[in-house]
Amino acid sequence: MPVNLPAPNPAELFPIAGVRIGVTEAGIRKANRKDLTVVLIDEGASVSGVFTQNRFCAAPVQICREHLAGDQGIRAMVINTGNANAGTGADGLARAQQTCVAMASRQGFTAQQVLPFSTGVIMETLPVDRIEAGLDAAIADAKSDNWLRAAEAIMTTDTAPKAFGTQVMLDGALVSITGISKGAGMIRPNMATMLGFMATDACVAPSLMKQLALELAEGSFNRVTVDGDTSTNDSFVVIATNKAAHKVIDSLSSPAGQALKAAMLGVAQKLAQAIVRDGEGATKFIAIKVEDGQTQAECRQVAYAIAHSPLVKTAFFASDPNLGRILAAVGYAGITDLDQTGIHLYLDDVHVAVKGGRNPAYREEDGQRVMKQSEITVRVLLGRGTAADTVWTCDLSHEYVTINADYRS
Repeated sequence: MPVNLPAPNPAELFPIAGVRIGVTEAGIRKANRKDLTVVLIDEGASVSGVFTQNRFCAAPVQICREHLAGDQGIRAMVINTGNANAGTGADGLARAQQTCVAMASRQGFTAQQVLPFSTGVIMETLPVDRIEAGLDAAIADAKSDNWLRAAEAIMTTDTAPKAFGTQVMLDGALVSITGISKGAGMIRPNMATMLGFMATDACVAPSLMKQLALELAEGSFNRVTVDGDTSTNDSFVVIATNKAAHKVIDSLSSPAGQALKAAMLGVAQKLAQAIVRDGEGATKFIAIKVEDGQTQAECRQVAYAIAHSPLVKTAFFASDPNLGRILAAVGYAGITDLDQTGIHLYLDDVHVAVKGGRNPAYREEDGQRVMKQSEITVRVLLGRGTAADTVWTCDLSHEYVTINADYRS
């Protein structure tokens, strides 16, 4: 079960003017499950995306990058689960492109205006014939209030759908934001085995969209990890339909730009944290805050060293305050001039280590009390400067091994 992850509230999944979503059962891998989603986007929308840094990226990721660079105006997205279309070579590229052609032919625009997305098992041939056969039903189902069904349809090993929304006033106009994501394992930026889609009716200059998508990803999906594995298919797409009744935002530093980014970042962080809360086999949600570093980059480097340590993660699962494992991870994070006598370590309100050594006032029962919680904050003070950063992760349980051992069966 996910860790303190609330079910999506349909009342907060706001329809976005200019976006319609349709879902169907195409039998891509298993029968009787929602596995094909289409997103129809009105002309005039601005679209950008952030994708996996894995050099062995999937065919749809390659096609998406190419189509976004073409700057023809994205009019549709096609999302399938059950098959990642990764590790499939030239044939996979041809099948991803065929998906785009099939969608475009039904809607009267070009294949370059379609973005394909796939998630599921790697190195299996994409059943593009089933996708084509399901497109008409998915298109017929398209409506503006289908966000929850879409969140369910993009799931793989997820145990719960992930969907959030919010509204914000910009220059006197009410602006809506809604997003969905999927992911539970093979999670590590840049980015994670995840798909994320966010739309707003805000008016955003097309020249800002790439920056907006990058900054949203950097503050959310690039701050989560479940197991340290970077996937082949990670994609995060941001859509601004330009339908709201306010002036076009041409700078993220303007008051309207800052307000929009803050609202969208709040949704993106909820979506990213939901992936960790639903991490495969997870029983605990852990925030790792590293402070007093010279740079944000080194703070993040230390945070990920802690978050990726199997010894640390299994100790959290067992509620065992074996906290020397955290200090060891700080030490091997790669900061060559780190002074261990400047390090302080906290578990929530419990001061564990002082100047690199055990706090004389620390008691094992206090550490165990915190370790038994379902939500835990680890704070590490490096004593090197004023920078700080945070990474969200989960524990590592027996169930994680079971899920991944049986994933293809």
